[in-house]
Amino acid sequence: MEVNGINSINGIQGDEPASPATTVAATPVKGRKSRKRSIITFTVVSIINVALLVLLWTQLLTPAKQAPSQPIGTALGVGDISSPLIGKPMPDFTLTSLNGTSKTIHLAAFKGKPVILNFWASWCDPCNQEAPFMQKSWSQLQAQGVTLIGIDGQEGANNALQFIQKYGITYLNVQDSLTGTTAINYGVTGFPETVFINRNGIIVAKWAGALDSTGLQTEMAKMKL
Repeated sequence: MEVNGINSINGIQGDEPASPATTVAATPVKGRKSRKRSIITFTVVSIINVALLVLLWTQLLTPAKQAPSQPIGTALGVGDISSPLIGKPMPDFTLTSLNGTSKTIHLAAFKGKPVILNFWASWCDPCNQEAPFMQKSWSQLQAQGVTLIGIDGQEGANNALQFIQKYGITYLNVQDSLTGTTAINYGVTGFPETVFINRNGIIVAKWAGALDSTGLQTEMAKMKL
């Protein structure tokens, strides 16, 4: 009887599975850890999302800077404008002629003569309005010893040649690089723009927008022919 009693006691103590109370006690601990990880994950993801939204909003509100390779637009203002280049030597360039030959033109070769540089593009409406006036003025400028050079910017040669033929342009025209290097060097912000250089190679004036008779006379007076 005692043996059976001992066995019974041993069976109860050693062979039976853990009581339900032990299992139930472990479950809340695991659950709390799982919930804690979920809360941490949710918080981190939320912070990242907010940061991304703030970054996106900042980018949308920040004006984009114009890259050098971006096409220059049409000039917004019209008339005589200031420029940090006024009073400084002309930036030299070597560009290909558009007037029936493929020879290169060096601006430095014209030093000693007053020069007018007219920056244009065939797609520019004010340039199309200005072109007949520039061609009409060419004979007068030539008689005064002034060299007029048109500089086509940021487009294919075919479009430039069609523009020249359309308006019967006979004065010298060259083509800028597709990245508009020459226009950038002269601080051109829109087409058309015209730069006036005296016989000493010094920039004396700059005109934005389509040039007219009054503007031409005003700027040429600064060249002191």
